[in-house]
Order: sequence, then structure tokens, then C-alpha cells
Amino acid sequence: MKNQDINIRDPFILKEDGVYYLYGTRGKNFGQKTGGFDVYKGTDLENWSEPEMIFDSEKFGLNKNSNWAPEVHKFNGKYYMLATFEKPDGMRGTYSLVSASPDGEFVKCSENSLTPDGWWCLDGTLYISREGKPYLVFCHEHVQIMNGTVCYVELNSELSEAVSEPIYMFSGWDAKYAERIKGNRYVTDGPFMYRGKNNRLYMIWSSAINGQYYQCLAVSSNGEINGTWEQLEPIFTKDGGHGMLFEDLGNNLKLTLHCPNSSLDERPVFFDIEDTGERLVIKK
Repeated sequence: MKNQDINIRDPFILKEDGVYYLYGTRGKNFGQKTGGFDVYKGTDLENWSEPEMIFDSEKFGLNKNSNWAPEVHKFNGKYYMLATFEKPDGMRGTYSLVSASPDGEFVKCSENSLTPDGWWCLDGTLYISREGKPYLVFCHEHVQIMNGTVCYVELNSELSEAVSEPIYMFSGWDAKYAERIKGNRYVTDGPFMYRGKNNRLYMIWSSAINGQYYQCLAVSSNGEINGTWEQLEPIFTKDGGHGMLFEDLGNNLKLTLHCPNSSLDERPVFFDIEDTGERLVIKK
């Protein structure tokens, strides 16, 4: 399969032993009752295997109105998938799943969502501090609080539950270029953490701007998760987002995101990224 043949949102790459593992939200029905998640395997970011199902959400009672944004991280010798599902109370939250391999069957790791009870949340991502502590960075949804926010909680060493209260990071309206969507709401989607040159800690995230989906960029004031977050100019402004950053097999920094942001047209796209020491930009 080629990239243009793969209809997924929220693409995520794990690189392991010379192989790229590509995960994402199944594009059909926008991740609602889609039955789980797949993996595509390749070695050149262009040619991929046929999809292989690695999480059956029906089997675990999670095949409801959200099967969204799977990320797979290797941590303490295991592979953890963080993904958003509808909770028993009808709200959304991020759960932790686990497997012994990046393409093996994933099973539930967290009995309940890692995000707070009573909150509508989505798009949890893993951040490991310089001291080795694991954190979940996630979005508190605009559908509940109008002005969406990004927050974090500390996790236990098994990534099975939160061990702290949620901490606020920033709001959608903190980005001067962000605009309100229907209902006068500000969107925050798809955070992903990246430590760049000079120990600068960046977050990419997405919002609605000029009627399109943007790939936004923020940087921490102190190089850690608890810093003040400054909003920089967006990385990508052509109706694509919910991306992540990774190093390719040649150790070159890459961005992948889905584009365009219209249902059934979404495809994973890849860009070379330059870390200037002050910000991240797509190479010309």
C-alpha cells in the first residue's frame, strides 16, 4: 500500500529495529464504532503492508462512539497504546492498552480512563520527564468547557492509572491566531511532546484557524512540562493536523499528520523538519 491508499486520521509512527509501525484512527465513520485499530508496517515511509488489526475494541466493551488517536510508546520493555474511547458514563477519555510487541494484540492496561472522572477528554499522549517520570498530556474538550485546554497528570510506572490531580497547561484561545468554531468554542486537539535543541521542550497541537485545521506549536519557558507555554507560529496551515514528530531511519527529524481534514479524504503525509534551536519549521 502507498500513503495515498491509507485512509486514517491522527497518524503515529513508532520506529523499531529498522521498521516503521504506522497507527491511526480508521477514517471511515470518523472513528465511531469502527471496532479498534490497525498497524501498517514499512521501511521507507511510502510503501506499507496491508493493515493488521492489533486492538479489538468490541472485545473489551469499548467499541462505541470514539475509537480515536492511538499512540504506541515503548516504556519499561513493554509497548503501551494510549487511545480515546467513550467511557461508561458517556463521556470520552484516554485509556492505556499494552502489548509485548508493537504489532501484537493489545489488551486493556488501565481498567478505567487515565483522564479525570467527570471530564470530557481526548488525545492523551505520553511524556517522560528528564527524571524519568511518566505523564499523560491530554485535552479537556471544548464540548464541555467551551475554551478547550491542554492539561497533564502524572502516571504510575505501569501506566495504568493517574497518581496526581490534573494540572492546567494552556487554553485554545492562548494562540492569538486560533478562531472560534460553531458554538463559540476554541478547539484543542492532538498534543505531542518533543525535546529539541538546547533542551527546549516543544508541544505540537491542533486547532481550527481560518476555517481549516492547523498544526500549532508551543514551547515551555523552563524546558519542562510545568513551565509557562508560549504559543509560536503554526508549523502547517493547509488543512491538516493532529501530527507527531519522530526521527527516521537516517536520524532526520520528521513530522507526520493527516491531510486534508475532511472525512474519507484523510491520508498520512510526511515532512522534513528543521529544529532551528528556537522553533520547529518544515524544510523548504
